[in-house]
Amino acid sequence: MEPKGDVIRNNLMGADNQQERTETVGWVVGFVDGEGCFSVTLIRNSTTRTGWQVFPEFVVTQGQSSISALLFLKSWFGCGEVYVNRRSDNHREPLARYCVRALDALRTKVVPFFEKHPLKTKKREDFKKFAQVLEWMSEKKHLSKDGLREIAGVAQTMNRRKSARFLESSETVRLTP
Repeated sequence: MEPKGDVIRNNLMGADNQQERTETVGWVVGFVDGEGCFSVTLIRNSTTRTGWQVFPEFVVTQGQSSISALLFLKSWFGCGEVYVNRRSDNHREPLARYCVRALDALRTKVVPFFEKHPLKTKKREDFKKFAQVLEWMSEKKHLSKDGLREIAGVAQTMNRRKSARFLESSETVRLTP
């Protein structure tokens, strides 16, 4: 059963529960540090002016048996969705994913939380890059080829990712001076 967001949030925000709120904040930061991911992907999209779409996403994964933790995160942040995917690798249960993709929710809920409560691992650097890309998107940089090139350059340094397809496309190579 999904926890009620207002009940949890209002209860944790109360003055009587300051220690419980502090412990929960620490749990959220640690859980995301271990199981979360901030990613930026560039996807071909012929309906956009540049032919590419920037797709920022905050994701936390767990086996389906631990879906309650993801439902708690959804309630805590007050945004996002939880999905269950079948998978064909060596795991014995479906994979559950808490995903936040809405730009407004990323900018107003996820980013401010992790700016106030920094991650402790290398993931902190990925988060900073993620937040920078969201800022550039607010400035509409993703609507130009130069901006896309800059975003793709940052995205390929996140999460030990291979080179961005955008940077390898023949169209981009032609545009490079």
